[in-house]
Amino acid sequence: MLGLAYKANVDDSRESPSFRLMEKLEELGAQVIYNDPYIPVILPTRQFAKYAGRKSQPIDNTFDLILISTAHDDYKSVDFASLNIPVVDTRNMIKEANPLFFKA
Repeated sequence: MLGLAYKANVDDSRESPSFRLMEKLEELGAQVIYNDPYIPVILPTRQFAKYAGRKSQPIDNTFDLILISTAHDDYKSVDFASLNIPVVDTRNMIKEANPLFFKA
């Protein structure tokens, strides 16, 4: 999952919909790893305390899927096509035409 902040280019994860996405995906059996250049470690929250301490991981080609949940400017320079991983773009960040990209 790319982006944990509640909006682009900020370090505030309060009320972020990304937590709900993480929760739903994990309920379905997914192992969710996140990357967020503004949130290196998840701080404790009342509603999502179970995620406290998780650390942002680098973007690489070892994942089954990439889900863009926050439109950080940092992600505009990522060459998603070279990763050869399906990308679900919930923020309409990727302008490239590629059969592995899905707009949500």
